[in-house]
Amino acid sequence: MNYFKSFEDFLSFLQLQFTTIRWTDILDILILAVLFYYGYRFISERRAGKLTVGILLIAIVMVVSDFLNLYAVRFLLGNIFQVGIIALIILFQPELRGALEKMGEEPLRGFKGLGEQRSLASRAEMVEALCEAVSDMSRTRTGALIVMERSTKLGDIIRSGVELDAKVTAYLIRNVFYNKAPLHDGAMIIRNGRICAASCFLPLTERAINQDLGTRHRAALGMSEISDALIIVVSEETGTISIAFDGELKRNQNYQTLKQTLTELCVRK
Repeated sequence: MNYFKSFEDFLSFLQLQFTTIRWTDILDILILAVLFYYGYRFISERRAGKLTVGILLIAIVMVVSDFLNLYAVRFLLGNIFQVGIIALIILFQPELRGALEKMGEEPLRGFKGLGEQRSLASRAEMVEALCEAVSDMSRTRTGALIVMERSTKLGDIIRSGVELDAKVTAYLIRNVFYNKAPLHDGAMIIRNGRICAASCFLPLTERAINQDLGTRHRAALGMSEISDALIIVVSEETGTISIAFDGELKRNQNYQTLKQTLTELCVRK
């Protein structure tokens, strides 16, 4: 069945459709696209992905039961869906919180450099001091956990520890994490190129990770899941250097790879 007698009729139809589109319709589509995008990111990057497959299967069964008039099945699944949303919110409360905390990061990334007081030279000096300290602690197998704040503010994490205000130097970092020092447990927070807190508590990841990894690595992953911070971990058992960023843990770092990552994320941002 032909709906258009000619190509001109088709073009006229398209023109009519475009002329009836309001700016509010475009805004409506954009908002839905953003919501679907973040929903997809949340599902694909977390264990909620497997649960979504189960939900889709239940939805398909509901449609089929409605089509075939399977009243008992439709009644049962309908009641499950009524309480299912609340159950999902409770079940994934930590992950939902992390997703909402990170949602505002990407639209603001273009403004990170506005108002920067520190020069590139001072940031490069900070990176050198960090790499030197971490490399030394790796050789001596001194456990360390260092968080570098970026756009996500970590005020609640800072308040959980002992607040400081000191220049980032290799000597000071090594002394803070010396195993007999009073502040060696917990995380060091670096904000605006200065050590602003030590002995801070970080949220632990709830994901299943390698059993060889300890609490420091779980804390580093947990912090990277709810913020855009860059976290450096030195294993007390093996001296291995790891980097946690954006929910991923990269192990077996060395001076050069650590310096490259810090330069890309903290100097050239």
